[in-house]
Amino acid sequence: MLNFIIKTHQKETLYKGNQIFILNKGLNSGKPQKVPFTNSFVIAFQNEEDAETVYWLAYSLWKAKFWHQSLIGSVIPFLRIYDFKKEFNSKVNEMLQEHELHKKQVQALRLLEQKEDQLHQNIVLINEMRRVILNSYYKK
Repeated sequence: MLNFIIKTHQKETLYKGNQIFILNKGLNSGKPQKVPFTNSFVIAFQNEEDAETVYWLAYSLWKAKFWHQSLIGSVIPFLRIYDFKKEFNSKVNEMLQEHELHKKQVQALRLLEQKEDQLHQNIVLINEMRRVILNSYYKK
């Protein structure tokens, strides 16, 4: 059983141990990150393995736009901590029942993220080469 605490992140608070941060304002609500967002929830864990497992679950929910159904507010949508806790705890419990499948999916997600990073690096290099070639025309 995973033990974790979900609370609202306070701007000046320094956290010890293992935690992840979940954005709670805007259309990217639910986005997980290892460093704090200004408007976020913090999820504190006992160990690194639990933090990593839940991070990938949160990442999957965010990518699937799971939290869009819980957003409220007309100008800047946001996610209430009560709604987040209720839904997130149920999703964690579902994931624990299918833990082996979750591990396989996390491996696949990591591989896809690594490939995506490589493609982004290649695009940056292509744009840099294009700029160098076009600058040669400019210098003449």
